[in-house]
Amino acid sequence: MTSIMWFRRDLRLHDHPALLTAHGEGDVVPLVVLDPALVEHRTTRVAGYLACVAALAESIAERGGRLVVRSGPPEEVVPAVAQAVGATRVHVTAESEPYGRHRDETVRAALTAPPETVELVATGTPYAIGPGVITKGDGDPYKVFTPFSRAWRDHGAPGPAPLPDVRWHELDSEDIPAPPEIEASLPPLGEQAAHERWADFCEEGLERYALDRDRPDLDATSHMSAHLKYGAIHPRTLLADIAAHPAAASEGAQTYVTELCWRDFYADVLWHRPDSEWRDLRRALSDMAYDDPEQDEDAARRFAAWCEGRTGYPIVDAGMRQLRALGWMHNRLRMITASFLTKDLHIWWPHGARHFLDHLVDGDMASNNHGWQWAAGTGTDAAPYFRVFNPLTQGAKFDPQGDYVRRWVPELAGVGGAQVHDLAVVSGVEGYPHPLVDHAEERREALRRYEAVR
Repeated sequence: MTSIMWFRRDLRLHDHPALLTAHGEGDVVPLVVLDPALVEHRTTRVAGYLACVAALAESIAERGGRLVVRSGPPEEVVPAVAQAVGATRVHVTAESEPYGRHRDETVRAALTAPPETVELVATGTPYAIGPGVITKGDGDPYKVFTPFSRAWRDHGAPGPAPLPDVRWHELDSEDIPAPPEIEASLPPLGEQAAHERWADFCEEGLERYALDRDRPDLDATSHMSAHLKYGAIHPRTLLADIAAHPAAASEGAQTYVTELCWRDFYADVLWHRPDSEWRDLRRALSDMAYDDPEQDEDAARRFAAWCEGRTGYPIVDAGMRQLRALGWMHNRLRMITASFLTKDLHIWWPHGARHFLDHLVDGDMASNNHGWQWAAGTGTDAAPYFRVFNPLTQGAKFDPQGDYVRRWVPELAGVGGAQVHDLAVVSGVEGYPHPLVDHAEERREALRRYEAVR
């Protein structure tokens, strides 16, 4: 019997439960559908996705097969491929995001519309523990991270799935299109690159992760987010490797496990509250007053300055320029820049979230948009609205010698040490903008707006 393995956010061969299930039924057609709704946008994420598709094609070719690539709406492409090969089952990794859930229901309906009798079989999850699995004793979802993380650890994740010796079914394929031209310089992507990067981090960075992870001036994070985004490696694999690591009990290793738990938590929140994808999770704050860059000329000017890294606040500008240059930004800087946009410039978080999704190679909908709400104070309760990051003290604390700022803001290359975080010094540097706003004043304004709706 021939079945189809439709790859989406799972562009790998190792630790792949859906592929293992498909293999158990006979020959497998490895299929990628270039969905116009996703790939027509010429973003960094699309470039990263196509790079991972190309890497998957190489992996399958090395094992005697050929990745089948088709362009078009999935509800048309998948049934057509199933009919062409006589498949009665299409295997996928279960989807949890709103677009993916809707797409899969549409494809399922097309596959089972008379006279078709093709089944869409969902196995596995992109997460260590699938959204909706971890619930409170009464069956309700968790709304706070800490109790969720306790239940998540108590539940435990399954071990990695074995790599099957797949019998590939041959079928003609379209060429994989060239990635769009983008501003950012991306790292190597794909399954092999993911495993190599992870091995390097386990050897050199895991044990010190808790100590150094908030330092953007150090290369102290794993950079696994893009690989997890496209499913080039599975979090189960990471957890299994950590458990087997000599430093498994260290604070660094356990802090890294907690970060994987955060990824699952945000996916779980979005699963239960799909409306929170682009709306405030905390509905009580949905009437907060914001300055709209689509309606207000001054807000548009300030938003453009933020996007370009021209705010006059060095740590903010460094983060925004790193984003454009690498398609990635250190997580501490994601929090700082998000707080600045929402609390200092008073612009609603979806404007920033969309900008991030356009430029981040690891732009995951659940993590990105709920991370933005964490910073804005309108999402899960980890960061209350009245917590406003001070970009100057944040810079001085986490980039103490100013190396990160000088790396990304060349206008300040001649400013020594921690002076790059001193507005009185940097405001006089030729070519560097004066501060866009006064942080102390805008903090008071942010709190005023909060009190008006609290």
